[in-house]
Amino acid sequence: MSSAVIAAPTSAAQDRVLALARRVLEIEAAAVSALAEQLDAGFVTAVDLILASKGRVIVSGVGKSGHIGRKFAATLASTGTPAYFVHAAEAAHGDLGMITAHDVLVAISYSGTGEELLKIVPLVKRQGARLIAITGHPESPLAREADVHLNGAVKEEACPLNLAPTASTTAALALSDALAVALLDARGFGADDFARSHPGGALGRRLLTHVSDVMRSGAAVPHVGEDALLADALMEMTRAGLGMTAIVDADQHIVGIYTDGDLRRSLASGCNFSTARVADVMSRNPKTIHAEALAVEAADMMETRRISQLLVADGEGRLIGALNHHDLMLAKVI
Repeated sequence: MSSAVIAAPTSAAQDRVLALARRVLEIEAAAVSALAEQLDAGFVTAVDLILASKGRVIVSGVGKSGHIGRKFAATLASTGTPAYFVHAAEAAHGDLGMITAHDVLVAISYSGTGEELLKIVPLVKRQGARLIAITGHPESPLAREADVHLNGAVKEEACPLNLAPTASTTAALALSDALAVALLDARGFGADDFARSHPGGALGRRLLTHVSDVMRSGAAVPHVGEDALLADALMEMTRAGLGMTAIVDADQHIVGIYTDGDLRRSLASGCNFSTARVADVMSRNPKTIHAEALAVEAADMMETRRISQLLVADGEGRLIGALNHHDLMLAKVI
């Protein structure tokens, strides 16, 4: 069975591909940039309309606009604004019953003349729901029917034929993102709220996992007293396998730490491990963290301080736990 040999593109062909790609990016970047100049008081009205709503945001569209609408609804739902997507064609065949008088419909159509959307608009308005339209034509039928119109007009599509929705869908996506972020800010939606909306992903782990969830505690925390010999400290380090041991006073207050790095320095100085006290060679006043802190804060502290282990202390400086980079990796915090 023979396999076709793909000829390497010529230099001229490569140049054409790269030139076309750069032109697409330039056109779409210009389209998004132009939206900032097109924003007016209508955008503020749209935000206020959604904030005042006692229902949900229903997003609808057809074709490429429908894809943008699905993403917009998902972004709203994950940032504090209850929302879902309804396909305009499906709405006309039963799904219209999902829309109530308390809802706000966001209809996305660049032309503003989509038959499927225009069929359901009068029915939605008759129910008492409010309408926000995102189009590229302020004088279109959909824009005229809307309570608020957001102008997503672009100078040209990035498609060489000026036909395929490219710059116009990018503009609609950017405009919907701007609306979602404005709503997020107005609602005071914070990092903790975001984590609760994303408990299963990496963001959720970073924002919901606390030091207490990943730290070692009890007998798993290596520690010795201030009067311990260096040899005893080494045995404790070996037992726990954390690459360090905490040094505590009689009341379990942290007074120091002895790490693998301290061990290398002790060897280089010719220290007598049988007679030396760990208090004489330990690192005093080590950095600690509270159990209630986010695990990502522990990771940031380790990176900033260039350390591999961290002791966990209570409010009075007593040792209650310890963790290292490996513990954070197992918890998928880093």
